[in-house]
Amino acid sequence: MSNNFIFLKNQENQGLQLRTGAIIAVNKPIDWTSFDVIRRFRIIVKKTLGIKKLKVGHTGTLDPKATGILILCTGRATKQIESLMLSTKEYITTIKLGATTPSFDTEHKEDKTYPFEHINLKKIQEVIPSFIGDIYQEPPLFSAISVNGERAYELARKGEKTKLKEKLIHIDSIEILDFSLPYLTLRIRCGKGTYIRSLARDLGIALDSGAYITSLERTKVENISIGDAFSIDEVEELIKKADLNEEGFPLIEQQKINIE
Repeated sequence: MSNNFIFLKNQENQGLQLRTGAIIAVNKPIDWTSFDVIRRFRIIVKKTLGIKKLKVGHTGTLDPKATGILILCTGRATKQIESLMLSTKEYITTIKLGATTPSFDTEHKEDKTYPFEHINLKKIQEVIPSFIGDIYQEPPLFSAISVNGERAYELARKGEKTKLKEKLIHIDSIEILDFSLPYLTLRIRCGKGTYIRSLARDLGIALDSGAYITSLERTKVENISIGDAFSIDEVEELIKKADLNEEGFPLIEQQKINIE
């Protein structure tokens, strides 16, 4: 990842060239999809700069109920998306023990309850090591995994129960930050393809109970921290300062249009 392309909050950002290529850390709001962020970004670029066509992608989906770092790549920097997807990510999640939801987060209401009074800190410390390293994990049914041409979440919404193929993932570390029954807060460092919702589900099973996440924040992507990420409003201010005199691209006269 070239530092010349990276734009972070709280640093002097000059020479933002969206078509030549930029990597921008955005703090995704709760209840936004990752594509909602891209769509909003494109609208701001079009209305503020007059650039109607711009390649924009991200380096790893965040669930609607999750917040935190979403790395956007624009222009020629989109060629780096595949390699950036391999970056180590850090999450902080709060898990509720003793219950589950169909999606294993708060997008759906609790559907089952389980005993949890038997769970203590020692028991949690005993089971956590089994989730460290290379492990096989089954993605949650409410996910964008493709099943015979359909998204898994579409099948789930139809009430169809499909067992998804387990995938090999890597979890570097799991740190207990807080524990007060029925809630458990963890810091997790992991690689590509890890579903924290699935980790919560499997942790609940390992504890002879059930579990789902009540909050999830992606706090780090490699050396980019949550404090480096722009809010949506701050992204708009950043884009207003973009350099439109990009070598190899036609000069666009900057427009100043308020975004509704």
